[in-house]
Amino acid sequence: MKKDQLLSRLLTRRRALIAGAGAVGAAATAGVFTAVTGDPPTGPAPAAGPSARRPPNSSAYRLQPLTGYGPPRAAPRRTLVRRAPMLRVSGRGRTMVLTFDDGPDPRYTPHILDTLAEYDVRAMFFVCGEMAVDNKKLLARMSDEGHVVGNHTWSHPLLTRLTRRQIRSEMERTSDVVADVCGERPEWFRAPYGAWNRAAFQLGAELGMEPLAWTVDTLDWTTPGTPSIVERVEKGAAPGVVVLSHDAGGDRTQSVRALRRYLPELLDSGYHVTVPRRQYA
Repeated sequence: MKKDQLLSRLLTRRRALIAGAGAVGAAATAGVFTAVTGDPPTGPAPAAGPSARRPPNSSAYRLQPLTGYGPPRAAPRRTLVRRAPMLRVSGRGRTMVLTFDDGPDPRYTPHILDTLAEYDVRAMFFVCGEMAVDNKKLLARMSDEGHVVGNHTWSHPLLTRLTRRQIRSEMERTSDVVADVCGERPEWFRAPYGAWNRAAFQLGAELGMEPLAWTVDTLDWTTPGTPSIVERVEKGAAPGVVVLSHDAGGDRTQSVRALRRYLPELLDSGYHVTVPRRQYA
């Protein structure tokens, strides 16, 4: 037998062996598919031989971290350092804000909350830390009922007589109590007696708080009588007005009674009593 004929036969046998192995592999694959699913494969059998395409490696994408699908993380907002407190609030129509300082006090705060709930109105409570820490249930109720809890320092001192370190401590301790009970730190701050200074504005901003004063002072802390408190609120009512009252710091019976009188009258007059939104820098 010539050399060329021998080589041709060897190549023919090799092709046959490869084809036979491919057929066996295809049959085995079909058998496994049928055993698992109960149905024969519907598509054509995979091509046999070295030229067959291999399935992609599934782990190649399974191990990829899922990044780039969520919204980009925004940079933390910084609170503007103001030179004066806000006296009014912006809002549509005849919007007003009611604020109560110095609490919470278990003798008066529950009655104020009850009245606000009766008329479905939200207000702001600037709390003192030493009062809040002893009345956490009331603090939690304020937050749960949708009111804004603001920072009114720990012990109601005159800030203009304190050092920066002392002012920070007064603010920070109160913010810690509010955060612990309400789940978030205060976003608003009010200086006791309305005594502001540059340190108070700077430290308040560092702690993420806006300074809010008031437009109408009810002078309820002087116990002028319920009719006088009601008259001051009604005469001072105007769009954007912030009303100052108290729910602690003395006998606040007149404040409680006055609220029950002037709140429905404000609502009947078309005022929208609500809480302000933060204006970030």
